[in-house]
Amino acid sequence: MSDNVDLWALSDLATPWSLRVAVTLGVAEHMAQGVTEVGDLARKVGCHGESLARVLRHLAGKGLFDEPAENRFTLNEASRIFLEPGPLRGGLNLDGHGGRIAGAWTGLLEAVRTGRPTYGSVYGLPFWEDLDAHPGLADSYDAMMVEGRHVPDPAILVHDDWEDVGHVVDVGGGTGAMLAGILRAHPGVRGTLVDLPRTVARSAEILGPAGVADRVTVSPQSFFEPLPAGADVYLIQSVLLDWPDEEATRLLRRCAEAAAPHGRVVVVGGVSADRAAGKGGLLLMVMTGGRPRSLEEFRVLAAEAGLTVSAHGEGPSGHFIIESRPS
Repeated sequence: MSDNVDLWALSDLATPWSLRVAVTLGVAEHMAQGVTEVGDLARKVGCHGESLARVLRHLAGKGLFDEPAENRFTLNEASRIFLEPGPLRGGLNLDGHGGRIAGAWTGLLEAVRTGRPTYGSVYGLPFWEDLDAHPGLADSYDAMMVEGRHVPDPAILVHDDWEDVGHVVDVGGGTGAMLAGILRAHPGVRGTLVDLPRTVARSAEILGPAGVADRVTVSPQSFFEPLPAGADVYLIQSVLLDWPDEEATRLLRRCAEAAAPHGRVVVVGGVSADRAAGKGGLLLMVMTGGRPRSLEEFRVLAAEAGLTVSAHGEGPSGHFIIESRPS
């Protein structure tokens, strides 16, 4: 074994699964309320006490939680993060979408051997169809996507040139947080939100409080269907990387058709200036077959879709932005 690489630590499965069990059971919340004796904790969360003690003792040994006395467990600085709302808790919760993600990793070997996503082999349906078939799972996924996004950055154009922009279509825009941010920053612009019916049905929760609902048209549909035409900007934010090349090209082609002849297609997220910056994407490989791409790889897809890259650069928040126009 190398002096610099602890292979046992790298191959440990006990810790990530114990962590997910603790988050799913909500033990941190009960500890914060003063419930620290493992028997009391077990009764609160509905599980077997001695088994829970094993899990918490393992995590305490890794620096999460403290055991100041036998069978008494308390929060420490590291574990207090589990009290905070956000994508971490959703992603680790085995009772929601986080459980699906955890189980999907069992398909990694098959994905590497075949070059195809293996989520369907594990769960019986491909990822997107699985969400459609299980509304509760879909709600969990949508909530995690909303929580996982940082404060929307409305600076989506490379040169911040909004003078000729009157209409933005947010393609795959979820519940509308990004579009709301854009419209608040640019009072003279109107928007269209495109996403699946179950997702845009929740957009009023975002658009109303933001004060922009009167400037938004909601288009409940797949973005592989023809898009509302004639807008000035078609925004694809953190969506393209979810899809393999064939589907990614179809999405770009739909945008090119709708943007012709004078509109722009703007991609934010999922494409990097060089190949090294776009490394990784293992979970995408298993879940959907999507992947991060370099600028040059994106140019190939764009050309196949009838688009030409017209500008690219880093936005104020560090996101790499690409603008394309119909060829």
